[in-house]
Formats: sequence, structure tokens, C-alpha cells
Amino acid sequence: MTLPETPPTPAGTDRTFQVDLRGLVDLLSHHLYSSPRVYLRELLQNAVDALTARHTLEPDAPAGSFGIRLYADGARVRVEDDGVGLTEADVHTFLATIGRSSKRAEKIAEQRADFIGQFGIGLLSCFLVADEIHVLSRSARTPDAPAVEWRGRGDGSYTVRVLPATARPRPGTTVTLTPRSDAGEWTRPGQVHSLARHFGSLLRHPVTFDDGTGAACVNRETAPWARTYPTPGARSRALAAYGKEVFGFEPLDTIELDLPAVGLKGIACVLPETVPAGRRHGHRVHVKGMLLSEQAEEILPEWAFFVRCVVDAESLRPTASRESLYEDDTLAAVRDALAERLRAWIARAAASDPGLLHRFLQAHHLAVKSLAVHDDEILRMLLPWLPFETTDGHTTLDEFARTHRTVLVTSSVEEFRQVAAIASAAGLGVVNGGYTYDRELVHRLPEIRPEASVADLDPATLTAHLDPVDRETELAAAAYLAQARDALAVFDCDVALRTFQPASAPALLVDSREARHERTRSQLAREQEGGLWGDILGALRQEAPRAQLILNQLNPLVRTAVAIDEPELARTSAEALYGQAALLSRRPLRPAESSLINRSFLDLLAHALRKDS
Repeated sequence: MTLPETPPTPAGTDRTFQVDLRGLVDLLSHHLYSSPRVYLRELLQNAVDALTARHTLEPDAPAGSFGIRLYADGARVRVEDDGVGLTEADVHTFLATIGRSSKRAEKIAEQRADFIGQFGIGLLSCFLVADEIHVLSRSARTPDAPAVEWRGRGDGSYTVRVLPATARPRPGTTVTLTPRSDAGEWTRPGQVHSLARHFGSLLRHPVTFDDGTGAACVNRETAPWARTYPTPGARSRALAAYGKEVFGFEPLDTIELDLPAVGLKGIACVLPETVPAGRRHGHRVHVKGMLLSEQAEEILPEWAFFVRCVVDAESLRPTASRESLYEDDTLAAVRDALAERLRAWIARAAASDPGLLHRFLQAHHLAVKSLAVHDDEILRMLLPWLPFETTDGHTTLDEFARTHRTVLVTSSVEEFRQVAAIASAAGLGVVNGGYTYDRELVHRLPEIRPEASVADLDPATLTAHLDPVDRETELAAAAYLAQARDALAVFDCDVALRTFQPASAPALLVDSREARHERTRSQLAREQEGGLWGDILGALRQEAPRAQLILNQLNPLVRTAVAIDEPELARTSAEALYGQAALLSRRPLRPAESSLINRSFLDLLAHALRKDS
């Protein structure tokens, strides 16, 4: 069978795009909207925008005279509003044309900022849960306007009918959804009520819900921060209670947020517990009362992860999905302004409420440290208060600097743990600089306390504070020390005999991370000798600093070990002391070191068993 040929299209002929509505709805559900539940938010948003336009048309109408009513009985979901309504021409223009919004119509273009939605796709979200959408509307712009019915179906077809004004006696719009069989989860009465409260709790127009048993108010009379209270304490308690209701935790404190330039109001709730590193909480952002997002991270800078915010704004722009904020200059300015509010709260706590500041820093010192690194004002204000791990325990730099004129700081946690006990006994003041931001902040201490001196801990500084043994003791131990150096040469480790506290510590392994890296690089260069890579590494090679195992003459075990005259036992005991010191340093062990620890333990055990037998 021969198919007829398609006649050629005349040059210059205009064509209209054909839209597969089911395909478009599938696209929206998988890539634009996060969940089918947004259908109710879109219906509420359309109703709010219609009421906004009605108020523009009738500015003298009493406040609260127009509202939104929701109904759900399990078979239908209905949303009624007393808004501006639609004419027959509006229905053809806006309900049947995807992407065209009544909020961009010429008559009200100058008031676009007053509306939540501006993209003309909101009604499509209803097809996520419904097979059919029925719209009955009557325009408030024309006194004798007829009612207009629009009925849209999931297959992309629709019908329009003009009805007598009696079909809808008052201006406004009613949208009725016939749910799909698989959408019961989102359209049952309890869920509709819950979604209405979730999205519309701060809407400025009255919203009611009726499941057939009676109407109930969905939203508050006013937002908590917009109310008046008899005392400042009552206001603080009310805002804290609202924060707990929204976020589920008792705030350490609440910070009021007010940016009149963009019509933003709300609160920031200070989390009472430490936030795990790298974890960021989202914030609840309402736009003109409608909940936009519960996970809006972009409203605050990254360092502000110690608070969760709930705000309502007038001038922030939502994205097409209305589930996040459009990144523009306004949002950037809002983010900076809110950051200033948080800084001001920290400054106020530091100046007038030391107890609150202490509780705050106990939970969120890492967040404050990250801020202080880049903010000189916060640095000057809070560095003396911030806790650090030191040889005097966990304390503030201010207290630590009073005791130690020279503050030494390690470059890693393992280095601090390696030397902490010895340095403390020697009277040295050492701060653990291995945690995020700590080393950099400690080095900035002289900016706050000019009389303080800060330096990186040098192994030579520590060993210089260890007392040498007398000449006779060193000569007696010379043979053992030679055996020990020979046994540990494979680890580029020297051995020395000193006296230091605590006497319970038999040995100290002094070995920095940089020194280990340099030795590894030198070894690689030797292995690659003669090749191009060897020449490159050879050019970079320095005299590789050696590790040093310092034996403590005050320790009874060491005094016994240095008296050993049996060569093999002397080597084994030196290896065991090295392994124990390496374990105490808490740094990662190399495979050769793990093998040495196992071998020396077994050799010592075998020697003890032979001796007993």
C-alpha cells in the first residue's frame, strides 16, 4: 500500500508548536516540581494573586472581606476565592496557553511585584493529581459579566462555555479537581487540610477548610513577629515557641530579622546543639505569606549553619517551580544584610550576656571560628573567648596567654598528642593547631594581645627543654644507644638519652609530618636515581630531617634496657620502645612499623619464655 505524499510546506508559512500535555506534565513532575503536593500550593497561589488583583481594583474594600475557601470530601477538591475573576477572553488567553500568565497582562504589568506567580504554568501542576480540572469564574472588572466555565482534561483537550451570571452570583473563581485513582494520597481531606496549613499558614488573606463537618481556619491572623506583646520577655517567649513549633527544637535564642527595603521579616533560631561538620540546614522562606521552600540554603551565607530561619519576604523572586529563590542582586544583598544581623547578635551577646555567649560557643565554636578567620570584627570580639585544646586543657586563648607569654602551636593533631604531656611537664604552652581554623586563629592572637608571642612548635624547641643525662650515665649507655640506632636506621631515626617528666613515659618520638614527607621524597628520588623523575626529585631534595627517639632515663624500664649487654635483646628492646612511642603519637603507622611492633612483641615474649624455662 502506497502512502500519499505529504504536500510540501509553502516557504515562509508560520506554524504553531504542538504540545503533548501528558508529556509536559510528566516533565514537570520529574524535573520542575519536587512532589505532587505542590498542586495545592499552586491553587492557593493563584487564589492569593486573584485577591491581590481584586484589592487593586477595589482598594476601599474592608480588610478581610475577601478570602479563600477549600473543600475536600475524598471525591473532589475544590478551591474558591473572591478574587478578580476571569472573563471569557481571559480564559482563552491564560488557561489555554501554556506559559502565559495573567500576572503579565498589560493592564496589571506595573503591579507584577505584588504577585507570587509570574510563569503561567501553575495550573498544570493540578494534572499531577487530577484527570480533570474544572474552573468556574466571574470577572469583577465588569459589573454584569457572565460566568465562564473552563474544563480541561489530561489528554490536552478543553472546553469553554459562557454561563448566566447566576451560575456564580459573586465575582471570583472556583477550581474543582477530579482526582486520579492513583492520587488519593494527596487529595484525601486530611492531607488537603495538612497541605493548606503547611503552605498557607502565613497568608495575609483568610483561608478556611471544610471537609463536610464544618469550616476551620487554616492560617494565623498575623505572623508572630508582626504582633504586639505586653513585654519584651513575652515577645521573646512567643517567638521561641513559634521557632519550636516550626523546627522542632527549643532555640538557644531567637534573632529578629527585619529588612524593610525588601519587605522581609522573620526570625533566626539559634540551634542548641553542635551541627555536624559539612551539614547545612535549610531555611523556611515565605514569599508574600506563601511557603516557598523549607530547604532554602541560599538565604544565608555558608558560615551561618548555627541558625535556622523562617522569613517572609515581599521582593525576593521565586524560580519557575516556586521551590527556591532566584539568584540575583536582590538575594545577594539580602544574604549580606542577614549576615550583618547575625554578627550584631553575636556582638550583643559578647557585650551584655556572657552566659548566653558561653552556651553559644560551647555548641558552635567551629562556626564562629570559620567566621572569625574572615571577619576582623568578630576576630577582635570573640577570639579571646573561643575554646582551644592546649597543654593546660580546653581553655580560652585569653586565659592561656596570661599563663604563657610564648604560645606554641602544632601543625597537626597527632603532633600535639605526641608532645602534650612532655611539653606540659616542661612548662611549655602548646596549642593544638591541627583542627580546622585553629592554627590560623592562634597566629592572630598578637592582634588582640600585642604582648603575646606565637610560634609554630619546632621539635628542636621541645628537645631543648629536656634535661641531658650526666656524662657517666651517657657513657654507660653508649653501647646500647649504638645498637638502638643501628636497629632503627631503617626508619631514619636517631636515638638519644634524656631526662624528662613524666617519668612514666619511657620514650618520646619526635617526628613531624613535614619531616616524614621529606624522607619519603628523598627515598623515592634514590629509587629513581638516573631517570628524568629522579633528576626532578633530586633537584628538590633537601637534607632529610631525621626522626628522633628520645629515651627517658627517669623511667625504670629504660634504665633496665640501657644496661642490656646482649646485642639481639638490645635491638629488640629498642624496636619495642620505638613501636610504643609511635603508637602513643597516634599517627598512622607505616606497614614496616606495624610489622616491627608485632615482631618485637613476639621476640620479647619468646625471650621471656626461654628465660623462665
